[in-house]
Amino acid sequence: MKLVSYKFKQDPGHFRVGWIVNDSVYDIQEAYRQLLIYKQEKDLVNQIDTILPADPDDFFSIGKRAIDRATEAYHYIMVSDRPFHFLHQEELCFSTPISSPSKVICVGKNYGDHVAEMKGEVPEFPVLFAKFNNALIGPEDMIEKPAATNKLDYEVELAVVIGKEATRVSKENALDYVAGYTIGNDISARDLQKRTPQWLQGKTLDRSTPIGPWVVTPEEVADPSDLTVRSYVNGEERQSSNTRHFIFDVPYLIEFISNLMTLKPGDIILTGTPDGVGFAMDPPQFLNDGDVVTMEIEGIGQMENMVKKMKE
Repeated sequence: MKLVSYKFKQDPGHFRVGWIVNDSVYDIQEAYRQLLIYKQEKDLVNQIDTILPADPDDFFSIGKRAIDRATEAYHYIMVSDRPFHFLHQEELCFSTPISSPSKVICVGKNYGDHVAEMKGEVPEFPVLFAKFNNALIGPEDMIEKPAATNKLDYEVELAVVIGKEATRVSKENALDYVAGYTIGNDISARDLQKRTPQWLQGKTLDRSTPIGPWVVTPEEVADPSDLTVRSYVNGEERQSSNTRHFIFDVPYLIEFISNLMTLKPGDIILTGTPDGVGFAMDPPQFLNDGDVVTMEIEGIGQMENMVKKMKE
């Protein structure tokens, strides 16, 4: 399934979680309600806001239990001959699938070629840093370029969404804790990032980090360590690699991080970017007002955002 956060374009209300098939969006909570009615489980119908919330953040905070229920509803609707109202994509706008995760953990220096282009050394252990919720935007939002930076850069990354609480997980079992995968653009203000040994100030600017366009559940991603990743700026290919070139693969990262801190459902891990970033080009090519940045990952899809320069 491809799980989206959606609402009607003219609706000032809240986003809801749905799944998307081609150009049609199905509301997950309503689909599950119809399934419970069909099964004559009236008590559960009355509890539906608790057991399968419509709010995307609440949905992902439940994790794999919510996804299992959504999967059951998905199969019911897809094979049923009963009529079900679906929504046309052109009527809707999408937001980041998870707007308020408890943690956004980022991995630096996780592709050898990127380490080389940045003139660094291959790390012995994963290089971790954080982003905060203030940075997260959706697949249709503008990337804000504040006056504080002149060196805004793009980074295509596979994003892993945690599906159940994970503490001291082994890498052999790590993928059992994954709710799904999506695309992240780890926007970096290189001038701010490089002015101190700690990267945080260049990595979590307000409304700078697109996540989306949806979360793809694990059955659609056979191997997260064998996915083509690409980025484009104004249609020009900048990055092209494969997650098989990870220094630390997804199972190892989940094992490593969960031995440092407990991962919660809805937490996001950004797994690092390959070579081809603007900072390493000769001459460097940074993002400017009006640039269109496209991120693409095999098995997930594309996400495209425009850069907007903010007034001083």
